[in-house]
Amino acid sequence: MRFILSTGSLYNYSLDRVFALAAESGFDGIEVLIDHRWDSRQSDHLRQLMESHQLPVPALHSPFSRNCSGWGETEYGAITRTAELAAELGSQVVVHHLPTRFVFAFMQTVKGSYLIPNPLDSSHRKYTEWLKGDYAALQDETQVLLCIENMPALKILGRRVNPAHWNAHSRATFDDITRFPNITLDTTHLGTWGLDPLEAYERWGQRVKHVHLSNYDGSEHRRPEDGVLRLDALLARMAADGYAYSISLELHPDALEAGAPDSRIVELLRGSLNYCRQAAG
Repeated sequence: MRFILSTGSLYNYSLDRVFALAAESGFDGIEVLIDHRWDSRQSDHLRQLMESHQLPVPALHSPFSRNCSGWGETEYGAITRTAELAAELGSQVVVHHLPTRFVFAFMQTVKGSYLIPNPLDSSHRKYTEWLKGDYAALQDETQVLLCIENMPALKILGRRVNPAHWNAHSRATFDDITRFPNITLDTTHLGTWGLDPLEAYERWGQRVKHVHLSNYDGSEHRRPEDGVLRLDALLARMAADGYAYSISLELHPDALEAGAPDSRIVELLRGSLNYCRQAAG
């Protein structure tokens, strides 16, 4: 297994700086989160970063939202474009999300901002239909693995709400996502539902071709060693199984004290990486 760092862990830093911090910390590679910046989706620039920092890019993450002008314009169009870029770079995996059950809009009131369903936006329904119909054809056309990701709980008025179709949001729904051949197992997302990542891994088996590793302590995307999830047990089991794909540390910038001196961020990254390697060893 390879331990790589998602650029989303420090999304408020430049790509070059994230590559440099990952290289200094000893990671085996980078997962690039594609966003509005062309630097994150131009093959020549990404190859230059790979060469200058001597780090491969085993995984690309398709954009989070449709606000990524010039990159497919729809969620499924963005996945197609990302798969093409992955093939150019020699990346093994493209990560993308399950389709949402509804689209939200922001409502601003004197008491604050609220998310409310937007019934006029049908884009999520088109994406759902594409996954049912044309998704398999895209996978057949590329050697890049399309790995769909389980999603976290959404809090509305203090209650957990499942935002996505086919999502693992209880032990009874663990197997819904297995309609897809390749899965990105996100540990902190499971933690928001009180689910054990090791049980998910055991249920999903060889479909797990990528992992987003981070802990949960009431907040998502904590460092692997900080939180309630027994990620050491998960890593030990995966190592025993001979897991051959990438495990990507996908953290929140505040878990890495973004804005602190780079030496401090490297110290935290090395600590997390050492924890993972020891658990897997």
